[in-house]
Amino acid sequence: QVQLVESGGGLVQPGGSLTLSCAASGRMFSINTMGWYRQTPGKERELVAKITSITIGGSTKYANSVKGRFTISRDNVKNTLSLQMNTLKPEDTAVYYCNGDPPFTDYSGREYWGQGTQVTVSS
Repeated sequence: QVQLVESGGGLVQPGGSLTLSCAASGRMFSINTMGWYRQTPGKERELVAKITSITIGGSTKYANSVKGRFTISRDNVKNTLSLQMNTLKPEDTAVYYCNGDPPFTDYSGREYWGQGTQVTVSS
């Protein structure tokens, strides 16, 4: 079983910064590509940043909408995933989730998701 707990969201003004954190349980964390997703009401969840396992280089990839502003990192000792978000824009407002890429599932194929953390960018 996998548990994912996101934190660090909040209200920030446009141009501001936030750092999100994800605590993950389970042995799969260290060997899986991990990602940050976000979702706004009425829209599908989108993957905004991902990072491969450190054992294969820890390379990162970003959605065009956040490239150059967000930085994803991971700590395999602590089983944590972080997302440094700079120069935030109102369109970054969403609930942010961490998960594997692809998302972790149970034996029946149901995806595991945490509660997410709300990020609101507004003046």
